[in-house]
Amino acid sequence: MKLTHGSCSWDLNRLAMLHLKWIGSGVLTLWALCLFAQIERIEPMNWWVGMKNPELQLLVHGQNIGETTPSITYPGVSIKAIHRADSKNYLFIDLLIAAGTKPGSFNINFRKTGQATQSFKYTLLPRNKVAQTQMGFSSKDVIYLITPDRFANGDPSNDFSDTLREKIIDRKSDYLRHGGDIRGIINSLDYLAELGITAIWPTPFLENNMPAWSYHGYAITDYYKVDPRFGTLADYKELADKARQKGIKLIKDDVVNHSGIKYWWMPDLPFKNWVNFPDSMQVTNHRRTINEDLYAAQVDKKLMTEGWFVPDMPDLNHQNAFLAKYLIQNSIWWIETLALGGIRQDTYPYSEKSFLKDWSCAIMREYPNFSIVGEEWSTNPLIAAYWQQGKKNHDGYVSCLESPMDFPLQQALAQALAEPGNRGLDKLYEALSNDFVYANPQALMVFGENHDMDRLFTQMKQDVDLLQMALTYLLTVRGIPQLYYGTEVLLQNTAKPGDHGLIRSDFPGGWAGDAVNGFTGQGLNADQVRIQSFMKKILNWRKQKSVIHQGKTLHFAPMDGVYVYARYTATETVLVVMNKNAGAKSIDLEHYAEAIKGKTSALDVLSGETIALGKNLVVKGKMATVLELK
Repeated sequence: MKLTHGSCSWDLNRLAMLHLKWIGSGVLTLWALCLFAQIERIEPMNWWVGMKNPELQLLVHGQNIGETTPSITYPGVSIKAIHRADSKNYLFIDLLIAAGTKPGSFNINFRKTGQATQSFKYTLLPRNKVAQTQMGFSSKDVIYLITPDRFANGDPSNDFSDTLREKIIDRKSDYLRHGGDIRGIINSLDYLAELGITAIWPTPFLENNMPAWSYHGYAITDYYKVDPRFGTLADYKELADKARQKGIKLIKDDVVNHSGIKYWWMPDLPFKNWVNFPDSMQVTNHRRTINEDLYAAQVDKKLMTEGWFVPDMPDLNHQNAFLAKYLIQNSIWWIETLALGGIRQDTYPYSEKSFLKDWSCAIMREYPNFSIVGEEWSTNPLIAAYWQQGKKNHDGYVSCLESPMDFPLQQALAQALAEPGNRGLDKLYEALSNDFVYANPQALMVFGENHDMDRLFTQMKQDVDLLQMALTYLLTVRGIPQLYYGTEVLLQNTAKPGDHGLIRSDFPGGWAGDAVNGFTGQGLNADQVRIQSFMKKILNWRKQKSVIHQGKTLHFAPMDGVYVYARYTATETVLVVMNKNAGAKSIDLEHYAEAIKGKTSALDVLSGETIALGKNLVVKGKMATVLELK
């Protein structure tokens, strides 16, 4: 319901939600309210007492709000500074929340020329105890990446939203919405837990109020609002809580580099430099090496970090201190609200690297046990290593990013197994030998595929044996493994290589009436059953194996199409034999004595058989054999 007066208009439901109060006895006229201010939003919507950083900056948005002066009366809370923006419709308030401040609510009162205009009720909550104690992922975990719109439709009633621009839903289209949502993931938690998954990374749930192609979630139009086609904030909290109860951590996909062009602030930016190239859009040159390059031209540096990611995604200006603080506080707000297990940061090197340092370190100061993984899509390990916490860089750059994504190893794995002949394994061996450039190789996120590249089954030319070998490698090599939803039931995009819409195909059984159901096993073919059963076995085995989580690595140069590596501790050794040959191969165990160390038998993890370790060992063709040495 709207109330109008002249050129002014108010959404009464919105005003009620914001706790807007009439002044005095209710005789304040609509004309006066229009003259002074209308508060449309204050962000963050709430905060917490007892944070390590006692400072909080509020963004206040509303008609003419920049012409007012705020005041607060609450024990322990004071206004440190007030900042007016280029637009009179914004005000930034710096609060200081003293140690010992009690949780509670207080009014922020706004006055203009000495006359009260309105007040806003703001709440400080007690800290989320779970967020302080149960967070962070590690090499003990296996992360399952989900594109929510394509995973499971648990609540068909939210498929449409009259308030959003994109109205069409069509499962036959690769680029329209299909209806998957948060409730679908909640309903699938038992399946994921039984499969052996310990962390889930859904692509963004936040509002994408774009006219088309909004299903992927990366064109965010409100950093504090869940897209109603995915559900509500209550649903998001329920997902975090129920996942945690099943031993599954929730990782939030964060996007600080860019927003969607329909973001609510785009028609009226707080500052003229809130986004880069606001009047003459230019697209980034994608020259990610400028962050490390000794010789990079300034024009290339500027276009890389300030150019828009695509024409529909404006580049946010991290050199604007108010925007930088807004984004840092937003990430912390979601961590505390959901008690997140981690954050995956999208398009990591496209942001200003000084801002990335401030952003990552602010989070880690507040949550020392937290985990952040960053997307640096570079197959050069020198570039990937630059961003990792603890790396001593030539330019002195310091990061608090724990886990870069290991794109170099992903490329090597694809080439090693998909290339014909046996020489490909050398690339895998040499890729792992580059670990000396990383500050902490064990914290790298290893993967064979994600939502932006061909399905692993497609990369392996739909060869089930090669797919199983690739997955075995990912789940036994050093690092934190990330899988993509549906790999266990052989989702592929071979008909359209590189097509993102097909890469993000629907998980079978995620919609009522699906003839094939990957969750229950109904209608799966023999190959699908094989890979799903294999993954369930190795994932649940991996959960209990500290030798895989924290063990050292010893590998041997490939010979005759066979690559052997060991993961070991003082008390345990696991030997992995990757045989790329089509047929069985007998290998001389004396060559691998350094890893075997006199052990006389081994348990074949996948078959369950006990094997005697003599002079030779026969391993099956096109298979990675996993042996626990006894």
